[in-house]
Amino acid sequence: RKHPGGRGNAGGQHHHRINFDKFHPGYFGKVGMRYFHKTNNQFHCPAINLDKLWSLVTEQTRLKYAAKDNHKAPVIDVVKAGYFKVLGKGHLPKQPVIVKAKFFSQLAQERIRKAGGA
Repeated sequence: RKHPGGRGNAGGQHHHRINFDKFHPGYFGKVGMRYFHKTNNQFHCPAINLDKLWSLVTEQTRLKYAAKDNHKAPVIDVVKAGYFKVLGKGHLPKQPVIVKAKFFSQLAQERIRKAGGA
């Protein structure tokens, strides 16, 4: 009596159907659309959150632009650091900053503008 019901998952659509339907619903079949020859290069979009934004520049830079007599805003280019999208998690210090990126989430845009940046 080695394998009376078949080996492994044999009979899932035949003599073991009750077990598969009862305990593993949705085991058989397909879902969604197929994407032929999906090249992941076009979906490459590393993201960075707002709370990590100031870590791309030095603390000296931040303090230099935070000084009272300085009326300029620092430019943080996240693409240069290898990120394409800026997401809105975390808080920015109340200091104007110009952020350059390919994409922004809605929340990130609002929070950057609220901090006085662009």
